[in-house]
Amino acid sequence: MKMKESPTLEFKRELTDAIKREIIAFANTQGGELYIGVDDDGTVIGLENADKVLESASSMLHDSIQPDILVHIFLEIVEFESKEVVKISVSRGTRRPYHLKAKGMKPSGVFIRYGTSVTNASEENIRQMIIESDGTNYETMRSLHQELTFTEAEAIFKDQNLKFGPEQMRTLGLVTEDGYFTNLGLLFSDQCEHTIKCARYLGNDKLEFQDRKEFSGSILSQVEAAYEYLSLNNAKSAHFEGLKRIEIESYPSYALREALVNAITHRDYSFSGSILIHLFQERLELVSVGGLVKGLTVEDIELGISQSRNPKLANVLYRLKWIESYGTGLQRIKESYKQSAVAPYWTVGPNAFVVTLPKTVLPTPHEDNEAITDWLAQNQEFTTRELETYLNKSKATVRKIIEELLHSGQIIRVGSGPQTRYQIIQRQN
Repeated sequence: MKMKESPTLEFKRELTDAIKREIIAFANTQGGELYIGVDDDGTVIGLENADKVLESASSMLHDSIQPDILVHIFLEIVEFESKEVVKISVSRGTRRPYHLKAKGMKPSGVFIRYGTSVTNASEENIRQMIIESDGTNYETMRSLHQELTFTEAEAIFKDQNLKFGPEQMRTLGLVTEDGYFTNLGLLFSDQCEHTIKCARYLGNDKLEFQDRKEFSGSILSQVEAAYEYLSLNNAKSAHFEGLKRIEIESYPSYALREALVNAITHRDYSFSGSILIHLFQERLELVSVGGLVKGLTVEDIELGISQSRNPKLANVLYRLKWIESYGTGLQRIKESYKQSAVAPYWTVGPNAFVVTLPKTVLPTPHEDNEAITDWLAQNQEFTTRELETYLNKSKATVRKIIEELLHSGQIIRVGSGPQTRYQIIQRQN
């Protein structure tokens, strides 16, 4: 009785490149057996030099398929009807998806068995195989994308005098032991799929935009670019207390930095959404995708209990000194507001964590009287530019202050044009 092809049985008259597709499909599906030297209809043709075919088949599979598939196959010479054929037994692989080395872990290089046919796997098929093989831990799963570069990350590591070579990448978890980039590697790569989106509004709702920015590339360069954007939109005011310059910011720089780093450290990267930053007139909202790690409450994290969703990512940021210590982020954000009349707060949803930083109202020119008084007491003569630097105010604001001082008789104007200076009028006590 002739054998028939089935979902787990395949025949080939001779050794060809098509064998690779069949073996990959068996390893990615439910295993099977392939006979070389048997016609499609089950007729035994036999091989003139079965030993040579077996050796060639073994080399082909070793050189052309990744991950290493030889541990899941067994090649042998068997005899049917006094004719020698090569039998290849394939078990279901444990490192699926197996793929053509030349094509990579893409649909064009990954195959599955469908009935008695072989077909290309879809991206969803590939993603599901990765989950089944690697587990559901996002950081350690092999990335669906393997053609990655790290120009931006390398520059940031170099700035910190840290090495970022193949050995370090493997130690940090960006690369697996068998050379695949992980999802953590994808985050640090120039091809990172996640972004940070910033929007600035005219009021305290989302009706009117002032501007929008989206930052892409390595997650590290995204943080740097987003922080620079926030700093440019973080108004400052300054005054002196004796010889000490006291600076007030609309948002404490530490709170901005900590909230931003906290968002990228703890977000759920299995969601494809972006981190969102909303700049309103009276507050800043930073929305991180993914709620709290299962089992934790807001009270827990406010007490400093830390359970990172992405511990390997947190470890890299700790090495870069972007994280000072684990579990203190929200506490430090609160502490940065201790001199302010307003306080930060957070809101937790099923799939989001929102940090809200209230905006500190900076002193108006009229509220700078104490700083101006100190200036007048310490300087007999000054220029507009010197007062601008001292108060950290715009040219228009300082011009208004000078006009008020002239009007009140506290100073007089000396000279004209670029040589204009102002002198303090001394009064008797």
